[in-house]
Amino acid sequence: MGVFVYLPLVLPLTALPIARLAEQHLHPCSATRLLAAVGTTLALCSTVCLALLMVVGTAQLPGNPLPDGWSDPEVRAAVPYEEKAGIVAIGVLAAVVVACGSAVHHHVRQRVRAARALRSLPEQPSGVAVLSDPEPYAYALPGSPGRVVVSTAMMECLTARERRALVAHERAHLTARHHRYLLATQLAARANPFLLPLRTAVAYSTERWADEAAAQATGDRRAVAGAVGKAALFAHRSPDALPALAAVGPIPRRVAALLDPVPPTRLWPPSSAHVAFAGLVATVGTTMSALSSLNATVTLVRILHAATPL
Repeated sequence: MGVFVYLPLVLPLTALPIARLAEQHLHPCSATRLLAAVGTTLALCSTVCLALLMVVGTAQLPGNPLPDGWSDPEVRAAVPYEEKAGIVAIGVLAAVVVACGSAVHHHVRQRVRAARALRSLPEQPSGVAVLSDPEPYAYALPGSPGRVVVSTAMMECLTARERRALVAHERAHLTARHHRYLLATQLAARANPFLLPLRTAVAYSTERWADEAAAQATGDRRAVAGAVGKAALFAHRSPDALPALAAVGPIPRRVAALLDPVPPTRLWPPSSAHVAFAGLVATVGTTMSALSSLNATVTLVRILHAATPL
C-alpha cells in the first residue's frame, strides 16, 4: 500500500485552484457539474482510503471480528507503517460517517418539511403559489412536482418584468435539481474538509446557473439583475425553504455577471492559461486519487486474501 493509501487524503488540495477559477470563467452550468463531479470523486477516493486504513488498524484490536490471519506479523510486515495510522483512521472515519449522516438526516428532514408545506399550499396551474404575507420572500420547494413560493410582499417590491425573472430563477432551481448538486458537494466537504471551497463554489454557481436560465427565459438580463438585487435586499428566509435553495450568494458578483455578456458554455479551449493550468492540475489530482485508491485497494485485498485461511 505504502504512500498510495495516503495520497487521496491530500490530493483534494489540487482542486482548489479550479474551484475559484471555474466560477469566474466557466458557464455556471458547466462549473456546477464539473466541480460536483470532481469533488464527489475526490471525496469517495479519500473515504475509501480511510476505510482501508481502518481495516489495517482494526485487525490489531483485541476482540475484532476479522480473521486471525489478518493480524499475523507477516501480514503486518507486508503493510508497513500502517498500524498506527490505521488506528487513527478508525476515529477519523467514524467522524466522517457521523458528519455525513447528520447532513443526510438534515436534508431528509428538510425535504419532509417541504413536502408538508407543499400539501398545505393552494394548487396553482402555473406551479407558483403566491401567499398573502407582509414578509417578502421567494423560494423553491423541491418535490413531485416542485413549487415556487412567493409572498405578496415580495411581489409588491418588484416590477412586472422582475417578477417574471424571479419566478424563472426559482423554477430553474427546480428544473435543474440544484439541491442534488448542493447535497453532493456538502457530503464531499464533510468527508474531506479540503473540499470546503468546492462546496462554496458550487453554492455560488448554482445561483448563477439559475440567474442565466432566468435571463434566457425572459430575454432580459437587466430585469434579472434587478430582481436578484431587490430580492436579496428585501427577502427573509422562510423556515419552510430548503437552506440550499434559500441562499442568495454573493449578490454584487451575481449582478455584475448579469450585466456582462453571456458566459461561453464550452469547456474547451479554456478561456485563459490560468484556467487551463488549474484544470490540468485538478484533472491530474483527481486521476491520481482514483488510481491511488484503486492500487491501495487491490494491494490490501491481495494481502488479506493470502492471509485468510481457506
